[in-house]
Amino acid sequence: MKQDLYLNAADHMPGDGSRDVSDDIQRLIDGNPNRVIFFPDGLYRIAKPVLTPADPAFSVSLKLSDFAVIQADPSWDSDEAMIRLGGSHPFNTIYVNGSNYSLEGGVIDGSGVAKAVSVDSGRETAVRDLSIKHAKVGIHIKHGANSGSSDADISRVNITGSGTHDSVGVLIDGYDNTLTNMRIANVFTGVVLRSAGNSLRNIHPLFTVSYDDYENSCGFLDMKGNNWYSFGYSDQFANGFRFGPDARGSVLDSCMCYWYSANGGHQVFIRCDGRFRSAVNNPKVGFRSGVETRAVLKVAEAGGDGFINNVCLNHGTEADLGDGTFRDYLRGNVI
Repeated sequence: MKQDLYLNAADHMPGDGSRDVSDDIQRLIDGNPNRVIFFPDGLYRIAKPVLTPADPAFSVSLKLSDFAVIQADPSWDSDEAMIRLGGSHPFNTIYVNGSNYSLEGGVIDGSGVAKAVSVDSGRETAVRDLSIKHAKVGIHIKHGANSGSSDADISRVNITGSGTHDSVGVLIDGYDNTLTNMRIANVFTGVVLRSAGNSLRNIHPLFTVSYDDYENSCGFLDMKGNNWYSFGYSDQFANGFRFGPDARGSVLDSCMCYWYSANGGHQVFIRCDGRFRSAVNNPKVGFRSGVETRAVLKVAEAGGDGFINNVCLNHGTEADLGDGTFRDYLRGNVI
């Protein structure tokens, strides 16, 4: 990659972490519409959020080399994310050149005190090929510009959270987003969906935090319903997939829930805070023995119209599950 193809941030600020460069980055963004701003290897410390425009006339893309780090200063006190994509000049279009801005590559480090990235506005926002570290919230997709739709594309992003009980990998408020090929760790909740129309494929949250209040930890928390999951893999969270009381119409295809440890004493593949009203096809569930609560499905209210089409359990666990609620919704076989 030739750095001279892009506007080089290192020509305008130090990349050694010696001082706060948030104002330098903001000036570079505001003064160079329709440019790709490149951050070479180094440390870029910021003490307040950096905003990119959604308006195609002013938009920029941020591109980081593999070892470029944008890091939150320990003095950080904002409740907004470090990088706010579409945080200025809100706009709603896919028909004007410049609507396709992005954040790509490198590391966004929340230092345990900051949220990392938010999608505030726009329609073709892309976040790809980066690593998010020590973030309270890895990515927050806000209520979208297109009548609530955000239409963001998040791909090949690895997220490591702050390890606290309020830490979340991805928080989605906008509708109609696509998430693919992501790994999430050190969070209490992997993905929270407060909207519908989202497609998630090959998303793997892994529980690695304290077991305090473990029974409320969750790989995927779907409050709205009408979302699609393919190859979703919840790893060691107490609840693999949890649906809010009004959630209905979500579809799970070939999803997996696995526990590598009996710690926490609670292992539930699908937990519904209301009725079970989703379609689940060919799940794989791997329990541990010696656990007080193990269930393929737990519901707060009976009578939902959801179904489970076949289920693959690790050998020998069906007979001693205790809670056989899932059989009321089972089509096909237990394998």
